[in-house]
Amino acid sequence: MDRNTVTGLLLIFVITIAWAWSTMPSQEELERREAERIAAQDSIAALQAEQQAAMEDPDTLGTEPSQQIREIGEEPESEQQTVRSLGTFAEASFSDTLTTIVRTPLYEMELSNVGAGPVKYTLLEHKTWDQFNVQMIADTLRSAYSLGFLSHQNYNIETNELVFEPLHETGVFELAEDETLSIAYRLALDDDSEIRFVYTFTGGQYAYSIDVELANMEPYISGTNVDFGWTAALNLTERDFVQDAQNASANVFLGGSMEKLQIGEQGASEQRFNGTIDWVMTKTRFFGQYIQPVTHSNAAILSGEVDGDPSQPGTIHRYQVAVQSSFAQNPTLTYELYAGPLRYYDLRDFHPNAYDVIEIGYALIRWFADPLVRFLVIPFFAFGSMFIDNYGVLIILFGVIIKLILFPLTQKSFKSMAAMKELQPQMKEIQEKYKDDPQKQQKETIALYKRAKVNPLGGCLPMLLQFPILITLFFFFQNSMLIRQQSFLWASDLSAPDYVFNLPFAIPFLGDQIAGFVLLMSAAMFLQTKISGGMSGGAAPSGGPNMKVFTYIIPFILLFVFNNFASGLSLYYLVYNVLSIAQQAIINKQMSNKKPELAPVEEKGKRKSSRKGKKK
Repeated sequence: MDRNTVTGLLLIFVITIAWAWSTMPSQEELERREAERIAAQDSIAALQAEQQAAMEDPDTLGTEPSQQIREIGEEPESEQQTVRSLGTFAEASFSDTLTTIVRTPLYEMELSNVGAGPVKYTLLEHKTWDQFNVQMIADTLRSAYSLGFLSHQNYNIETNELVFEPLHETGVFELAEDETLSIAYRLALDDDSEIRFVYTFTGGQYAYSIDVELANMEPYISGTNVDFGWTAALNLTERDFVQDAQNASANVFLGGSMEKLQIGEQGASEQRFNGTIDWVMTKTRFFGQYIQPVTHSNAAILSGEVDGDPSQPGTIHRYQVAVQSSFAQNPTLTYELYAGPLRYYDLRDFHPNAYDVIEIGYALIRWFADPLVRFLVIPFFAFGSMFIDNYGVLIILFGVIIKLILFPLTQKSFKSMAAMKELQPQMKEIQEKYKDDPQKQQKETIALYKRAKVNPLGGCLPMLLQFPILITLFFFFQNSMLIRQQSFLWASDLSAPDYVFNLPFAIPFLGDQIAGFVLLMSAAMFLQTKISGGMSGGAAPSGGPNMKVFTYIIPFILLFVFNNFASGLSLYYLVYNVLSIAQQAIINKQMSNKKPELAPVEEKGKRKSSRKGKKK
């Protein structure tokens, strides 16, 4: 490998380090975030206790709806004023607050008639990092879904501020895997005009639907457009709060492509996307919720706010999404909804492009990364998990398979590097002989390559062709739901770092802990570099840097880069590097027994006479 190629590879690593550093949390940040989480839980518990006391107090019954919401939910003053300023719609609110629980094998949803939608959504098969069931909706006493529009009295109406009348028996509904259930809420403006929400649930899937019926609402709604959206924040679930929050986003799919909300320098942004909308969604690292309009849609509104420094664990990330539709031609608007884990097969059943929100590589190679992940990587783990329930073992087997697939490329690359290593004595002689004449030195080096029939780029090009696969797997193992909370050896969660050493001090970019698989991976890479001869064809030209030293530094750099990444990612590269060591050692042994044959140097006069003879 020549100096320019190694320099290019080093630049790639520098870019990777810069990107990794921006997402790398410190232990102090984690501890501060944990303290804030505990304080928030205490506050929530106190709020729930007050809510329960208010509901049991008979004095609260029969009060005005807006007053009752304020006392139970302790809404801020600004929100109190909003509730009191809804005109006809506030007067139409129901006189009591009631909850309904829908429990399936996959989740438990608690719905409130305050907004006629979910206020809690608990996943029964997924745990947070501290082993509580995942509760996706951030604490709220109002529906996470809201229908927004401008009223005939010029009020901005959000239905999650109104109290609907339940049209079903409240209580707990248990659904088996193949059972369905429909529940409905109504807000009546007069005898003929009403808003009705009808939810339909199926026990065996995370997807459900809602019909928004706007019966004779033209006199009460200004214009014909309404917005239906998700207004609640999503809870963070991972131990690394910073990384989980930085993976939070709002996205829309329309016109065959996905768009992501871009947060500006002010820390807040709102974007409108016009056209027929396939879906909108908000997400964290491993969980998300989608809204897919089935009937007419004409726009999507995405908004977000990052309150503080994104690299700090105390920073709040808030995202909201909505779909705009017209009810002029159809008074019933239907939406398919999904709330749950970002797993490929669940998302594929919901929408063919729902999995596009998972980052599996740079946009430049998405055309390659997407089919690789969907048709090779995920099916392998899905099939393998039917026979092997340990994902660490599956990662090892997968590393072996990828190594076999890339064998032709790595074989050619390693042979080229081994041949270059054998030419090092001759190259050093040339460098010493022409150390004061760089041009002559380069000319003689190229002549040596030709005589030995060695291509100096032969070891680099095959490696560069592997990069799309390695980059795709880098992102996949870092973001995949597959290995979340899967244990292997000392790693309790393959989607998180496997720290095994605590340092008495913090090292910049590294932290005060060292991960086990990362340490082994770096050691394996260092050994591979040593066996391959430092990936260098010899000593550096006179006056130039010693590129061999730089290549030995790369494993040390990767220790910093990967230390705070998913341990499953480090395990995969560890397996890959160990197999590469074995392959390189075998090739080196073969090449040592078969020295490169140097063609004899032809004198200029002989070549000329030979050509003249041919002309005769």
